[in-house]
Amino acid sequence: MSDQAAAPKKYRFLLIQAFRLPEDSPYLHRKLTGPKETTLMNFNTLAPILSDVDWDVHPGALTTYGNWPVETREEFAYSAAARLPLVREACESGKYNGIVLLGGGEPGFQESREIGRRYRIPVTSCAFSQMHVATMLGNKFSIIDLSENHNMYYYNLVVQHRMTDRCASIRSLNFPHERPGCDPVRPLHVERDKARRGERSEAVEEAVAAAVAAIEEDGAEVITFGCSGSFWLQPFVEKRLHEMGWEVPVLEGYRCAITLAKMMVDLGVDASGLMFPGERPKQWRRKKVF
Repeated sequence: MSDQAAAPKKYRFLLIQAFRLPEDSPYLHRKLTGPKETTLMNFNTLAPILSDVDWDVHPGALTTYGNWPVETREEFAYSAAARLPLVREACESGKYNGIVLLGGGEPGFQESREIGRRYRIPVTSCAFSQMHVATMLGNKFSIIDLSENHNMYYYNLVVQHRMTDRCASIRSLNFPHERPGCDPVRPLHVERDKARRGERSEAVEEAVAAAVAAIEEDGAEVITFGCSGSFWLQPFVEKRLHEMGWEVPVLEGYRCAITLAKMMVDLGVDASGLMFPGERPKQWRRKKVF
């Protein structure tokens, strides 16, 4: 083996899922075990961007609120608290120089950044990364998302990341996650499988219509996605928009978050110690202004 082939890779990332459903959950639509490539959603589209990364994927902490995917604020809060020990363990291991939080709603992101800062390890996530990349590509971006309650949780992320002047709109497809007591009228994974087989998918058709409306009516110049369960739509929506003549970037969170983590490693930076001060910082400010 050549020295070049044996050389360690520059990027050593842990990708952490937002949550893990029980193995017997009727709402489980991604693999929990097996080769890492099979447990990472949309791996085929991610493979090129991960080719120069030594990466692992963690299945996430087991859900404590129930056996269905996270969607409400309460469920996001439980998932955030459960993910933080995983971030700390990864940082303490010394194996990684970047942490990528999977999941469109990025539970525990700011708290994970605080943990990462103590170890000088950058932590990125999907909503944060998409929004910042989008602002470099156009004046305003729109978000295509799944359901009303998830829309309003994501609305708060737009406010939290100070993107209200750059976000044109959130457009809802009304494909909510399956959960107890709610009829699974339109399971999104079924629409995904149809699209990948080359069949007509209502989710794709409605996402394209939402993207066009965001462009024509809301002033969006970049399209992004909310829930990670919708990220598979990206290549289908991008292709259709370009066929229509719309020269619009279409982003999804995984690739943006991985790319941003690489950039931070290349620059040798992580979160600001003023934004996330240690327990007893050497310097402190007498006043914080807005």
